[in-house]
Amino acid sequence: MDDSGNAINDNASDPNLIEKLPEIVNIVEDGDLILDVTFENSKDTIRTARAAQSKLLSRDSQPAPKKKTRLGFRVSLKALKTQSKYFERLLTDSRFKEAKDISSAFAALSVRNFKPETAEVKELPWIKIQDDDQATQYAHREGAFGDLLRILHGKEVVTKFTMFTMLFVTTLAVLADRFDCASAVSKFLVAGMRFKWPVTNRKSTRDEPSVMSRSNEDILRQKIFVSWLLNQPARFQAATKEIIMNGSCRWSSFAQDDEFSDATWWYLQDGLEQELQYRRQCILNTIASVQRHFIALYTSRTRQCKLGYDSSAACDSYQLGEIFKFLTNKNLMFLVDFSPASLDSIADTSLLQIDTVLATLRQFSSYQIDKHHTNCGMRTRILPILDFILGLLSANSVPITRNTWRSNRQAVAWMPPDTEGKDKPEATPFRFTRSLAGDQRLRFENALGADKFAKDVFTAPSWDWTAEDQVHDDLPSTTPRWSLR
Repeated sequence: MDDSGNAINDNASDPNLIEKLPEIVNIVEDGDLILDVTFENSKDTIRTARAAQSKLLSRDSQPAPKKKTRLGFRVSLKALKTQSKYFERLLTDSRFKEAKDISSAFAALSVRNFKPETAEVKELPWIKIQDDDQATQYAHREGAFGDLLRILHGKEVVTKFTMFTMLFVTTLAVLADRFDCASAVSKFLVAGMRFKWPVTNRKSTRDEPSVMSRSNEDILRQKIFVSWLLNQPARFQAATKEIIMNGSCRWSSFAQDDEFSDATWWYLQDGLEQELQYRRQCILNTIASVQRHFIALYTSRTRQCKLGYDSSAACDSYQLGEIFKFLTNKNLMFLVDFSPASLDSIADTSLLQIDTVLATLRQFSSYQIDKHHTNCGMRTRILPILDFILGLLSANSVPITRNTWRSNRQAVAWMPPDTEGKDKPEATPFRFTRSLAGDQRLRFENALGADKFAKDVFTAPSWDWTAEDQVHDDLPSTTPRWSLR
């Protein structure tokens, strides 16, 4: 988006000037400034808008989108300066041409003993603004821009609240960010219109878990984007956790960049996109390490059967077979051999829901090779681990907190810092112990000390999920014992 300033007064003597003036929208009747705004739409945006309108049955739908729309908005210079730092600098700093044009126009009116508030439209200073659809892909930005100006002037918006879609609010937030007036718009959303944020959570069916659709993710990303721009910390934290838990089609290993919209929320700013993807990867790696850990145990030479003197290698083989059968049937493991074609058997897990994975692992049955082998399988050993992970997922450090991300990003980021040419700090492997398995504090949300603990566990370089402490008695005394502090 490019801005350029221009006073129209120099050509006021032109008899054809009135025909060239755009339609005037009076934000205030006694405004002393005209914002001459041209809105440009791409062909793709117009095509999408027309397709959306064709599905609407309401007569209150918006007019057909145009490739270019020009409108003049009569506004108060004082109101703009008070509410927007952008306009304060642009329209008052003499280093900008816009400010010089305004001063010249006001001086010309003063010589003729006219006050700007009562002057004709053509006699007022005109400031040109160019606006395109690159950031929002929204074809009716003139309505959002008009309402933005009304909010800055303390006026009632003209767009009906029933038409305040998430895309409209997102466009309003983008404009507020561009013109540096996010505070006023944020207050309006909360107190003025009490905007109801759309629900994007999905409920999984018993037989087939739902995945996030492209349109659902579009709305979720808009929620993250708007709450970031308009300083809505609670909304931002909830939305970032939702996308971490449910995934994004953009994070697929099979995705192509040209598959996604060019709208700015499809690649979140300020490092948010990379951080959210990294946190999800850390959590999925932690959960996947649980099943890998037990497969490694049952394929090792160490006997896992717990029947005492009658412990059996056949029991371990049976349990291993059941583990493989369960995980492959539930699409939590894929068998790949050395042939390149076998890679096609790997499913795209970018939209795999973390809650669904944990719930599926809980379905693991207590398989028995016979009636005597009652606790030889994985179920009794994995349930405390799943409870432990579920408790960590409720920690406040899993989603991104807006204030801390803005003020102290390095301290709260999960992504390791760029240490090119430097020694990377050594991460500590995580070991699950009986004390952690029995710690009741992790059964409650927001447990004291859980925030840092969750980050340390999910970003650990490796995990040992054998809970028997005595297994590690031969470890050096310097090996850390994990606990909540």
